[in-house]
Order: sequence, then C-alpha cells, then structure tokens
Amino acid sequence: MDATIWTTARDARAWLDAANGRGDTELTCRILKIGEEAGEVAAAWIGLLGQNPRKGVTHTREEVAAELADVAFTALVAIESLGLDAHAVLAACAGKVRSRTGVGMNRDADADV
Repeated sequence: MDATIWTTARDARAWLDAANGRGDTELTCRILKIGEEAGEVAAAWIGLLGQNPRKGVTHTREEVAAELADVAFTALVAIESLGLDAHAVLAACAGKVRSRTGVGMNRDADADV
C-alpha cells in the first residue's frame, strides 16, 4: 500500500501537468488547493460538532478523516509538482518531528524485547 501512495501522487502530478501545464500559475493553484481542502476539513468538523443549529450534526469522524486525507494527498501532489520527491520530503519531516519530540525513538529498542 505504501508504494501506491507515492506512485499515485506522482501519477496525479503527471496527469495535472498534461491537463494544465507546469507554469507558476498552475503550481500556485496546486498549492492553494491545499487551503481549499483544509476548508473542507473545517466544514466537516463544524458539521460533526453540530455547530450550526440550523443544520445540526451533518458529518462523522470518518468523513472528517477522509477530508484530512484529501489535504495530505493534495499536499503530496503539490510537493511532487515542485519537482521534489514527496516520499523523501515527508520522511525528512517525520525525522524532524521525531528528533524534536522523541516520538518513536524507543520503538527500535522495544522491538528487541
């Protein structure tokens, strides 16, 4: 499954390149698309909380998670659109988080137990 994510992100970038080109305006739109997707997360979360009394509860946690996944995947496509390897960029980010927080640092040691 892991390889499917990265391959699909690259394929989506190639599909967008073929359809829309690769200029700065297109890249800007791909980056701005992340914000659009984040707005959909916010709307889903508001819907989950029933914050709008007129609408009531309109979303589930699964729908919020699906919207969050849309944000993550859109960001991967944008990274690929910058000409970078999204897998490598995300792995570097995870390494940065791990070094700053210590999260997962003992995982390798625990595996030996």
